Amino acid sequence: MGGLTLDLRPGAGLGAFNLGMPVCEALAYVQQHRSSFDVVQVKYNDEEPLQMDLVLNFPEHGFHLRFESQSQRLRLIEVYDVQRLHMRYATSSIGGPNITATFVAVYALFGPTFPGTFNMKRCVYTLFYPGLSFAFPIPVQYTECCQHREAELPLEFPDGTTPVMSRICIYDSAVGGGVGVGAPLKIALPPQLPVGSFYMEEVHAKLAEELWFTGGGQHLLFGASPQDVWAELGRPCGIHQKQVDPMVIHSASDPKPRTALCGDYFYNYFTRGIDILFDGQTHRIKKFVLHTNFPGHTDFNCYIKCNFIIYVPPSDGGEELDKAAYADGNQRRITANTKWSEVQGLLGDGGRAAIQTQGSVSNPFGPTFVYGYRNIALEVMKNGHIATVTLFQSTM
Repeated sequence: MGGLTLDLRPGAGLGAFNLGMPVCEALAYVQQHRSSFDVVQVKYNDEEPLQMDLVLNFPEHGFHLRFESQSQRLRLIEVYDVQRLHMRYATSSIGGPNITATFVAVYALFGPTFPGTFNMKRCVYTLFYPGLSFAFPIPVQYTECCQHREAELPLEFPDGTTPVMSRICIYDSAVGGGVGVGAPLKIALPPQLPVGSFYMEEVHAKLAEELWFTGGGQHLLFGASPQDVWAELGRPCGIHQKQVDPMVIHSASDPKPRTALCGDYFYNYFTRGIDILFDGQTHRIKKFVLHTNFPGHTDFNCYIKCNFIIYVPPSDGGEELDKAAYADGNQRRITANTKWSEVQGLLGDGGRAAIQTQGSVSNPFGPTFVYGYRNIALEVMKNGHIATVTLFQSTM
């Protein structure tokens, strides 16, 4: 662990970890460099995963990556143990076991700035630069030296010593400097996506009819061919044959005998969070599977989160939704962030759930629960969030 050196890039990133990168991309890099990152902890709120950051922690190197919970994009990098991580800025070194990161050294390296802010309760002085902040603990006996914004810089104590840095935060430069102690931790957001990026594009679904991709304008209809899918979405990330579905929620009326492999096959678009199932005989789309990529599910990190919006027809059996239903005003919809209790309010009780153990009784996350309705089935996690949505055309 002592040999790791990462480039410090204010407002941009740390080493290969770039602000705005998806969590899947960060984990892929970590897996490719296991010799450097042999210990990584994934931290999240198990009950309310959308209420707190998704965090990748590297305890051996003293830093962690904070991903905004809904977009799963990196919003903040925090080095919380400066002595564990050797950083490089331009041609100079910061931190590490052999370098003391003092206030004077930081000021000499990064140049003049406005006076920082002092948190009297925590006795921490924070110095801000665009996209970067440094925190310095202040001994109680010297707190008076930091209470006036007009204090001279670089900060020195009466005995001639200078504070030693304890923490570094790297965030998008759009977060203004001098915004207060702890502010980057609370308000920093991922940078804007580059022009042309389809990451987290909205995928609109009309039950039993189509998917519509807002980023590129592609449409996929039930009954479309593999050639149609290639023309719209390009080459799939993977193709695999479907195993027999042990859950017969929406296939109980299917009289065909079941074998180990049913002949149907999937196109996997991991970077879009979508699987497409083709009938093995007709070679036409029969199902779409949309993934939310929530932590705490066995498929986490296999798919990019699909930012879907599923429009639900009126419960009174009225006319089907037309194009106007795609307007933001339509409230009868299911998204990747909708909880199961809200789905029940739209679709009804759902009856008894089929229990899914992901093929292993030793699954550390426990089973999920699958509820079937007309044209849609939802896999629900123990915390009430949706793991996957399967769209199909009911034969009943």
